[in-house]
Amino acid sequence: MRTTRIYTEQPLTAHTVIELGKDAARHLVTVLRMKSGDSVSLFNGEGGEFPGEIVSATPKSVTVQLAGHDSSDRESPLKTLLGIGISRGDRFDWVLQKATELGVTEIFPLYTERTEVKLRGEREEKKQRHWQQIIISACEQCGRNRIPALHSPLNLRDWLATTADIKLLLHHRSDLSLQSLSGIKPASAALLIGPEGGLSEAEIQLGLDTGFQALTLGPRVFRTETAPIVALSLFQGMWGDF
Repeated sequence: MRTTRIYTEQPLTAHTVIELGKDAARHLVTVLRMKSGDSVSLFNGEGGEFPGEIVSATPKSVTVQLAGHDSSDRESPLKTLLGIGISRGDRFDWVLQKATELGVTEIFPLYTERTEVKLRGEREEKKQRHWQQIIISACEQCGRNRIPALHSPLNLRDWLATTADIKLLLHHRSDLSLQSLSGIKPASAALLIGPEGGLSEAEIQLGLDTGFQALTLGPRVFRTETAPIVALSLFQGMWGDF
């Protein structure tokens, strides 16, 4: 049976006892029905994880006896920077979850000409917390011990100067395919994807002017939530750890 993994911001040390907060306790006890004697593994994003055993459990507090430190590293050798136009509804949540599972290193939510979602002030802060929790939950599920960096939303123009060994933007009318890039081995890759409706022609040209190459993923046009999953999977297959 797979061991439940829980993220905590607390410092973790092998062979110590740690008390988890009420959110983690509620999830473990109320949702997962875990109890004293059950195994759990904790990680805090600093690398590795700490297997342990629950020694006391209530819906408000769970205490865990940690064993040794497991230094397992499940990060991809490819550093991937994903810049993607913010989309409506739960589509963006889906992208964050799946991109995390696929090993993305940093995520940049972008405002583009066709972005219909506008976040400001308290609404942006609330959405940012929601997105961060989705990423953490995905790490708990997929086994990653480091949390991808989620940046605050910014305008596309402000992100285009980002640096990477290769910079690609998705454009279904491009002639450049990933197969034509199989002879290179970048250590880092930046990927730009538009929101619903895609990037405007002006934005595509601006990307090309700042070092991006237009990439096609084939003859079919993908939805904004499908495109990053396809592209990141191919990236990992060519340059990462698939």
